[in-house]
Amino acid sequence: MFVAEAPGRLGAEVTGVPLFGDRTGDRFEELLKVMGWSRSAVFITNAILCNPRDSNGNNDRPTTKEIRSCSKLLKRTIEVVNPLLVVALGRVALEALAAIAIHECDLRSSVGEVVVWHQRHLGVLYHPGPRTVIHRPWDKQLKDAKRIADVARKLKLNVHAEEPDFIDDVGFLTGSVPISDNACELE
Repeated sequence: MFVAEAPGRLGAEVTGVPLFGDRTGDRFEELLKVMGWSRSAVFITNAILCNPRDSNGNNDRPTTKEIRSCSKLLKRTIEVVNPLLVVALGRVALEALAAIAIHECDLRSSVGEVVVWHQRHLGVLYHPGPRTVIHRPWDKQLKDAKRIADVARKLKLNVHAEEPDFIDDVGFLTGSVPISDNACELE
C-alpha cells in the first residue's frame, strides 16, 4: 500500500485515480517499474482526499487540521486493505501515518528504509512530485524505491509485476473513484 499526500489538481482530481494523469503520476510509474511492481498489484491512497489549494489555485500542502480530519478514514482504509507493507510517499504521508500509530521515521533519515510499524511494516520514500529533486536527486529516489522493494522480497511480501489479463480502456481494472472536496469532514 502506498500513501501519498493529496489528490493533485492536474492528476487525481481530474482522473479520480491517485498518482495518475500528471507528471507526478508518471514519476510514480517509474518508481513502480524500478521496484518491479505493477500498479494493479498495489493499493494507492492519499493522506487526505480533498485537494488543498493556495490563493492562486495551485496545489498546497495539507494543513495539520486537514491531516487529522482524514486520519480516521486513512486508518480504516489501512484496516480494510490490511497491507503488510505501507509505503509513505513524503513528509505529509509520514505525518498522517504517525497520527494513526506513532513511528520514529523522519523523511531525510529514514528514506529507503523499512521499519516495523503498527503490526506491519512502514517504508519511507520521498513523494514522487517533480519538485522533490530539490531535496533528493531523482536517481537516488529510484535507488531508495529499489531498496524498499528488496526488503519486501526478503520479507516475502508478494507484490507482482505482471499486469492482469483484462484491463479496461483507461488502463485499470476498475473505473475512477470520484474525489470530493468534503471527503473528510473538518472538525
